[in-house]
Amino acid sequence: MGLLNLFDDNAREIRKYQKRVDVINSLEPQIEALSDDELRGKTTEFKERLDKGESLDNILPEAFAVVREASRRVIGQRHYDVQLIGGMVLHDGRIAEMRTGEGKTLVATLPSYLNALTGLGVHVVTVNDYLARRDSEWMGQIHRFLGLTVGLVVHGLNYEERRSSYGADITYGTNNEFGFDYLRDNMVTRPDGLVQRDLNYAIVDEVDSILIDEARTPLIISGEADKPTELYFRVAMVIPRLKPEEDYKVIEKEHVVTLTEQGVSRVESMLGVENLYEDIHTELAHHVNQALKAHTLFKRDRDYVVKDGEVIIVDEFTGRLMFGRRYSEGLHQAIEAKEGVKVEKESQTLATITFQNYFRMFKKLAGMTGTAMTEEPEFRKIYKLDVVEIPTNKPAIRKDEPDVIYRTEKGKFLAVVEDIIERHSKGQPLLVGTVSVEKSEHLSAMLERRGIPHQVLNAKYHEKEAQIVSQAGQLGMVTIATNMAGRGTDIILGEGVAELGGLHIIGTERHESRRIDNQLRGRAGRQGDPGSTQFFISLEDDLMRMFGAENIMGIMDKLGMDDSVPIASRMISRSIESAQRRVENRNFDIRKHVLDYDDVMNQQREVIYGQRRAVLMGENLKDNITDMLEKAVKNSIAMFSGDSPFPEEWDLASLADYVENFYLPGNHLDPETLADLSGEEIEELLLDKATELYQKREDEFGADLMREIERAVMLQVVDSKWMDHLDAMDMLREGIGLRAYGQKDPLVEFRREGFEMFQAMIDSIQDDIIRYVLRVTPQVREEAPEQPRNVTENRYEGEPSAPVHTGDQIGRNDLCPCGSGKKYKKCCGAEKK
Repeated sequence: MGLLNLFDDNAREIRKYQKRVDVINSLEPQIEALSDDELRGKTTEFKERLDKGESLDNILPEAFAVVREASRRVIGQRHYDVQLIGGMVLHDGRIAEMRTGEGKTLVATLPSYLNALTGLGVHVVTVNDYLARRDSEWMGQIHRFLGLTVGLVVHGLNYEERRSSYGADITYGTNNEFGFDYLRDNMVTRPDGLVQRDLNYAIVDEVDSILIDEARTPLIISGEADKPTELYFRVAMVIPRLKPEEDYKVIEKEHVVTLTEQGVSRVESMLGVENLYEDIHTELAHHVNQALKAHTLFKRDRDYVVKDGEVIIVDEFTGRLMFGRRYSEGLHQAIEAKEGVKVEKESQTLATITFQNYFRMFKKLAGMTGTAMTEEPEFRKIYKLDVVEIPTNKPAIRKDEPDVIYRTEKGKFLAVVEDIIERHSKGQPLLVGTVSVEKSEHLSAMLERRGIPHQVLNAKYHEKEAQIVSQAGQLGMVTIATNMAGRGTDIILGEGVAELGGLHIIGTERHESRRIDNQLRGRAGRQGDPGSTQFFISLEDDLMRMFGAENIMGIMDKLGMDDSVPIASRMISRSIESAQRRVENRNFDIRKHVLDYDDVMNQQREVIYGQRRAVLMGENLKDNITDMLEKAVKNSIAMFSGDSPFPEEWDLASLADYVENFYLPGNHLDPETLADLSGEEIEELLLDKATELYQKREDEFGADLMREIERAVMLQVVDSKWMDHLDAMDMLREGIGLRAYGQKDPLVEFRREGFEMFQAMIDSIQDDIIRYVLRVTPQVREEAPEQPRNVTENRYEGEPSAPVHTGDQIGRNDLCPCGSGKKYKKCCGAEKK
């Protein structure tokens, strides 16, 4: 375990866990003596002990000993003591930081087995389908041997496969699929369409990648909106004719581009409009801004690739293709137009959630990674997770050389190639990290010209990722990888490589996050192996240009250094890390800002989804409808009474027309008759007639069918109004920042106005439910169990609600009664213009 500082909090935690490790080790001889059947029988015994009131903590030592023995028998791997500590950290709902090669995948089998004994389910979350499938098969052998069921949730499964996988004791899958399934479950219209069960316990592998890097982009399920796509191509032809600096200015640090006055004039001239910023040209101005971003800030083979006629986003942190993700607000379409591929229709948000808010719903959350300490403040603040640094099984002997800095990018890459050639000539394997597809291909071309055989791994070769990386430690191998491609795959050294110094890592640029650099370094020196790392940097690199290159350039000029002479200095390495810390803090603020706004939506989402789930699961809605009728009567009187208690001062004619159109269809009320009644009598009359009509419909259809009608109507109305509300909240969010100019806090304003809009939506939902329930005619049809279906680009939506037919009184902005989910004026009402 090595010497631990007595005053170190982390060391104290490790000593505490070590005591329980000693207990687990003391149980090993008696567990080893069990036959396979007796070992398997322990699972039943543990479940019975839990049923009798024992806690998971009580049975932990014995359960961990059982898993360790099962692993030794089934896959030939016995958990190290430090892996047992990692397992306990995960069981306690914390983050285990374990260095690369320390066997995090095996660690997860311990707490997943223990927590699965409750029967409430365990999610093991990975970053891609390959790892989910690999781990479910490989580690799943241990769980199956011990009598537990194992499920797998990856892209492309059908409804039955998904439901079965979620019903398993332990479910392996990706963060995207788990999140999308949660959203899809909250769009289904029948209980048998649900696939997930309650969110109990999640172990997140590569927790920093999933809960921090990917958490910047919310998951969105969307359907096509009815906006034309020609405008994207029209604007895309204009932007390349603009001149940088003269017509537009790019502020790289802030990732912002703006038109100059001259640029605005040129765009107006080319598009044939007088004033781009007039109200009537709002949409055109938006298209111009998005196209400008697409052409100047987003680069092919860095931010995205074009594959099979599609624009696919590249994750800037992992270098992986993000299938199914699209930039929002028309930016993705602007990039498609720029690249000359088919422009997909803009989409309407049907459901959305951030990863932060999805994972915070689990009763217990834990994670593991090789790099978490730099982000611990964010884990604590957002997820209430702390980080425990687990000691390595064997002492780490990797050498991290100081950065070398060159004046130009060209000089840097020439030096990288020379270093590769020299080390390759001795047979030492090299893994070279690059920040983009473009840079990896540039370096590959340079090596080809020098006759150096190598493998390239970037987003374009996504499918071969694990296979290529697993071979990176073999004699003479040269592997070029984008950032952390291949993360999660073990690199084992080949014969004779240790004597050559082990795997050498070359970083060709510092990332804006220290954590990503640490991940790259961590590919070498696993399990006490030798290894070395070094970063090559130029003053033309993005991070250096934006943060502090001027000072270093001054030093180089004073010393009269040319492009072939590098600076190697710990001081410069420290100044780079200082710049990285500033960027990390800014990125955290951005993520926190996104989350602050989504928290407002999340409160509303929880209310809507909670009520929707109660309706879906068969709650009797008769009392709810009765309450809505009472509220509708009171509201209608308030609308036409003008705050007067005397009916003779009310607008009784308008009241009579309103209630007939709203909740008393076919009941024509005489205003003169109403004038003879008191206010209380009018309210009582209206409520009696509404209740009588409601009861008449129930008698007509029967109580059971009436409850089904109410359920179908309520789900359909809620879904339609919620979608419109999401759009309205998006628009509010876009413009709310301007409130700061009026000395108002935009977030406070967003909360206040968002709450008012939510209350208005709830009132509107109740009105529509009453209107439809008192008019609806059920249409009987045979239906198969509900299954999610593909909408666009891996986005999913639930099946539309069962159609409902209504009477004649349908407002143009009301939900169309045919069941399409569109407004009446855009659906069946379109023919009646």
